[in-house]
Amino acid sequence: MQDYTKTFDQVRGALLGGAIGDALGWPIEFLQLDMIRAGHGPDGMTDFLRGPDPDAPQQITDDTQMTLFTAEGLLRLSPGIDPAPVLGRAYLRWLRTQREHAPSPMPDGWLSSHQFLYARRSPGQACMTGLGLQEKQYTEPAPLGVPGPINPDSKGCGTVMRSAPFGLARFGPDLAFLMSARCAQLTHGHPTGYLAAGAFSALIDRILGGVDLRNAVHQTLAQLTGGPGAEETVQAIQRALRTADEGDPTPERVEQVGAGWIAEECLAIAVYCALAAERTGDLRAALLLSVNHSGDSDSTGAVAGNLIGAVHGLSALPMAWAGRVEGRDELIQVADDLVMNFHVGDRGTLGSRYPLDATV
Repeated sequence: MQDYTKTFDQVRGALLGGAIGDALGWPIEFLQLDMIRAGHGPDGMTDFLRGPDPDAPQQITDDTQMTLFTAEGLLRLSPGIDPAPVLGRAYLRWLRTQREHAPSPMPDGWLSSHQFLYARRSPGQACMTGLGLQEKQYTEPAPLGVPGPINPDSKGCGTVMRSAPFGLARFGPDLAFLMSARCAQLTHGHPTGYLAAGAFSALIDRILGGVDLRNAVHQTLAQLTGGPGAEETVQAIQRALRTADEGDPTPERVEQVGAGWIAEECLAIAVYCALAAERTGDLRAALLLSVNHSGDSDSTGAVAGNLIGAVHGLSALPMAWAGRVEGRDELIQVADDLVMNFHVGDRGTLGSRYPLDATV
């Protein structure tokens, strides 16, 4: 019998953990490691940056914004409907938040009514251009393993950083992988870009299913290995595993895994940092590890936070951080809605927040 208390904790942990990593990494996203240490001390970033208003929430970026709209798209998915066009419309709702300054008087759904989502904080170029093309005409994803029709050379981390909800919905690792990879093609057509997203979703699905982290990583590797176009993602995950076994976790070892600007490296850094949390038992240090490097700190922090939160649950995350992230209450609401819809099987009052999208 499913332990729903644990499930609520894990799904909340995944969404809040991602927001924590995103908020930690956002201020140092474009800095080299030596610059981070010069500005924040030898240990680098050790806490949220304090702004002029100490009571203001810690800002999140497009990583958390798009993750919320992924969850919303899944919650509005009608049975038997292809998820790709439905998720495409959810991402177009996010695109509107990047063009407008405030919700419209009659927003399309509950999520679009929240002012904090209408902040533009360095959204990914491929996400913006890809959705601009989808806005003009929906383009069907390609078969897995070949370049997709939208941005066929793009494999940026914008695919991975938004894909945790496919795993949190517990479709099973095969379907989570397929749905996530297809929907990643809405913006990124390079096979590595969308297959890394699929692998991340399958990994999260296995964690929610009770598989321990290391075995879940190995099972996901087995799922990928030999598949068309999967070589770079397989090699990146293998590199994360090898590096994790070489010694105590350090920012220098994170940089051996990658910089995180591209999808497979972002996923690999998340795996490395989650394994570091398992090795040391220090989740706070693992979250800081995920952002203190010379790469895409907010995205690696977001993806690592998703994974660490899914493994350990919200109850194990630093509460001082979880309580301060922008959109905290909405993240918890969406997490609980995912559990009610996909785990408990009760839409109850969800219909008013997530009107079903039955458009083919």
